[in-house]
Amino acid sequence: MALIVQKFGGSSVADTDSIKRVARRVVETKKRGNKVAVVVSAMGDTTDDLIDQAMSIDSNPPEREMDMLMTAGERISMSLLAMAIHAEGDRAHSFTGQQAGFFTDARYGAAHIKAVKPDRVKAVLADGDVAIVAGFQGINAKGDATTLGRGGSDTSAVALAVALGADVCEIYTDVDGIFTADPRIVPTARRIPCGGYDEILEMASCGSKVLALRCVEYAQRFNMPLHVRSSFSHRRGTLIVPDGVDPRSLPNID
Repeated sequence: MALIVQKFGGSSVADTDSIKRVARRVVETKKRGNKVAVVVSAMGDTTDDLIDQAMSIDSNPPEREMDMLMTAGERISMSLLAMAIHAEGDRAHSFTGQQAGFFTDARYGAAHIKAVKPDRVKAVLADGDVAIVAGFQGINAKGDATTLGRGGSDTSAVALAVALGADVCEIYTDVDGIFTADPRIVPTARRIPCGGYDEILEMASCGSKVLALRCVEYAQRFNMPLHVRSSFSHRRGTLIVPDGVDPRSLPNID
């Protein structure tokens, strides 16, 4: 039995129909005999909408209050996904970053993860249920909510996978993996079937938007295999593995 962490970005949970599709995907993965923990971003443009609302009230809002506001988006998507999984006949429990044990430094808006202690997540998985965690957020030593900055949900997913000892961290997006260029702009772009951390880090540092730089760095530090794939198809995406690991040995790749 493999333990898989699946992360779904904003485009994958953009509306209720998308959330229902994600729920089916999660339940399908679990029915294959896997334990599944899920990390979700806010729905669609929710984060940008929240920022716009804040700026319409105060052009220089307090950083602490902005982080309190920013955590709202993921709370919506995590609870709706739990409901959708319940509607599919399975059981799921949703957790905020704080409830899932994400401890960060005190920096608002761009916090760094200091420790992940996912005791409640582990308990849910031990019971055979799905655990859903709000990405992009944690709690500092003061007990205040913090956010990890752009791409923070990717980092949340990898950090959770490491803390749980997962077999793979799957990053679901709206394209079939990592390409040599943006396939929505360059039709001749080629998908990279498999790569190492250094190669993907170089692409991320050069502006590739598929994976956040911090996410890949975290995965490399702890040798966590990644599978970047589309939530809109079941095709194999891009596998990022440590040296010496056979990509074909990873679970749930097809």
